[in-house]
Amino acid sequence: MEKIVKIVDGVYYVGVNDRDTHLFENIWPLPKGVSYNSYLLVDERTALVDTVKLCKLSPYLEKIGQVLNGRQLDYLVVNHMEPDHSGALAAIVQAYPGVKIVGNKKTVDFIRAMYQVEANFYEVEDGDELDLGQRKLKFYLTPMVHWPETMMTYETTAGIIFSGDAFGGFGSLDGGVFDDEVDVTYYEHEIRRYYSNIVGKFGPMVQKALQKLSALEIRVVCPTHGPVWRTNPGRIISSYDRWSRYVYDEGVVIAYGTMYGSTEKMADFIARVLADEGIRNVRVMNTSAVHESFIINEIWRFKGVIFGSCTYNNWIYPPLENVIINLAHKGLPNRVFGVFGSYGWSGGGVKGILEYLKKNNWQLVGEPVEVQFSAKAADFERLRKLALEMARAVKS
Repeated sequence: MEKIVKIVDGVYYVGVNDRDTHLFENIWPLPKGVSYNSYLLVDERTALVDTVKLCKLSPYLEKIGQVLNGRQLDYLVVNHMEPDHSGALAAIVQAYPGVKIVGNKKTVDFIRAMYQVEANFYEVEDGDELDLGQRKLKFYLTPMVHWPETMMTYETTAGIIFSGDAFGGFGSLDGGVFDDEVDVTYYEHEIRRYYSNIVGKFGPMVQKALQKLSALEIRVVCPTHGPVWRTNPGRIISSYDRWSRYVYDEGVVIAYGTMYGSTEKMADFIARVLADEGIRNVRVMNTSAVHESFIINEIWRFKGVIFGSCTYNNWIYPPLENVIINLAHKGLPNRVFGVFGSYGWSGGGVKGILEYLKKNNWQLVGEPVEVQFSAKAADFERLRKLALEMARAVKS
């Protein structure tokens, strides 16, 4: 029998950890695993909030059965239809045939399209309430955070917000479930990486959701990934507010692509000049060795970005191009950038970077520096000027 974690009296954590999946959405690395959080309310009527990925069905059903202890499940609230949260939906319907599935119109449409499930649907609109007895659930539609059907569920008695993917993060919950039980700083990097990789494109919609929730007294934040925030829920809410407004810290990310080391040598030179100028947060990242997920996370954090590329087939080095393409998808504004690179007999790497990033409306700092094969004394002086201008831009 597993030890069930109680959020408050009558509200239980029934989530599971996944340390087997290597790539989230088959793209983003999970070196620290991930949790799929689900919550069960036991009152005069019972309600399950979100489910888990299908691969973790067996331990999940065991937890639910343990909490219900023979009682029927009355409601399944679906805040978000992505399969890491709805994968067990059909199994829940099969295990508890009388359950009513609670969701908005788009949720119901998605359930039918995704799982071909015809169940007892309980359709809700923005602001609707569901009475469980002593507790009431109130629903807030938050479209495009980060799918069109997403909503949040507010438990009015204890002030709990079941927030779906909002306020979540990568990383399995290793024993501790609450923010006061874990090393929050250990999770914060993975939470920001989750935000920048998954939710980041939808910053304006996150802001709308935060405004909609601003009048609520939120005492506990229960996301579908990562820690439950009961001691300091304002910490994660303020982080999401900051990230969705694209606020940055002072620092520079140097992301480069190199085949034989010439471009890397230029990157290290620029980093040293930045350090000499008092820039303490400098991240030098080799796109062949570091997954774009981690690079995008750092770029989300810092104001300055410098891209360096060797020329490959008259264009950007492919691992670096992948980073830039994905950044274009995210729509991150307000950054300043510089460019450097190398070529053998024909250029193209530097030119390609400039074409991509001008579409982002980022501010170009300094003159691009491109050298043939390897940097000479005059080239290093040009790189020094680029670094000095970036330092000034980041500090301003």
